[in-house]
Amino acid sequence: MHSFGYRANALLTFAITILAIMCAMASVSDNFNSLSPTSEVQVLNINWFQKKPDGDDEVSLTLNISANLESLFTWNTKQVFVFLAAEYGTPKNALNQVSLWDGIIPSKEHAKFSIHTTNKYRFIDQGSNLRGKNFNLTLHWHVMPKTGKMFADKIVMSGFRLPEAYR
Repeated sequence: MHSFGYRANALLTFAITILAIMCAMASVSDNFNSLSPTSEVQVLNINWFQKKPDGDDEVSLTLNISANLESLFTWNTKQVFVFLAAEYGTPKNALNQVSLWDGIIPSKEHAKFSIHTTNKYRFIDQGSNLRGKNFNLTLHWHVMPKTGKMFADKIVMSGFRLPEAYR
């Protein structure tokens, strides 16, 4: 006959194994969802475009950010971190990324939004590289699941250009 401790150990080990298998199956099942997020960003105004006293370029933009990220939410999604970045190249760096706005979407009910805002973070280039520069606005998101691996993706919107002269 087995002792009480031996039986309790066997039962606990079995329960934890079943729980781990269920978590793994839940995590794998998220891969079968079809993601179809959409986004549109408009630059409504360039509030100012100036050269700072230290020689850096600074831009303030008024943006209209619209997105439908509802398809990112499944039963396993805890929250989604989303941010808008300006991306451009310079002679020194092939890719520069400047975060302009960010937010946390806690539920599917908040995943369809339209925001009219100025850039939340300063759009500064270390140097005088922004005059006449073409840039992309990229909406990035990071899906944080309840269980399993976090994943990220983005939508790139091109066709934006800064003016040739400071304002």
